[in-house]
Amino acid sequence: MLGIIIGTHGRFSEELLKTSEMIFGKQENIETVTFEPGEGSEGLVAKYEAALQKLDREKGVLFLVDLFGGSPFNAASRIAINNENMDILTGVNLPMLLEIYGLRETLSLEDIVSIGESSGKEGIRQFKLGLSKEEEEEL
Repeated sequence: MLGIIIGTHGRFSEELLKTSEMIFGKQENIETVTFEPGEGSEGLVAKYEAALQKLDREKGVLFLVDLFGGSPFNAASRIAINNENMDILTGVNLPMLLEIYGLRETLSLEDIVSIGESSGKEGIRQFKLGLSKEEEEEL
């Protein structure tokens, strides 16, 4: 099973994991990393390395981070750049995470990254413009 590390500013990663498990059930092979005020990049890299030690990395590891170019992304990229079986997706959100849960036992890292990116984007919808005719009729 693909390993996942959710890395965010503050405790968002922990709360996102808790929320996703309310919907999808308890998850294995997943860790959270928080970037706290006053921390430096070296401390964040060390947190990622500690999280990696807890994961089964045989099928690869996907870092799900909040912002492209933010500290959690930058620290993850320092690790992933040297590891062929690791990748990073930014803009982590609940639809993305739930979709990845359902796929991570069967698909490759590359496929999961592609699908995760799409589901993250598709999870952002405007109410009035985002309803199909069938959905409108159900309301």
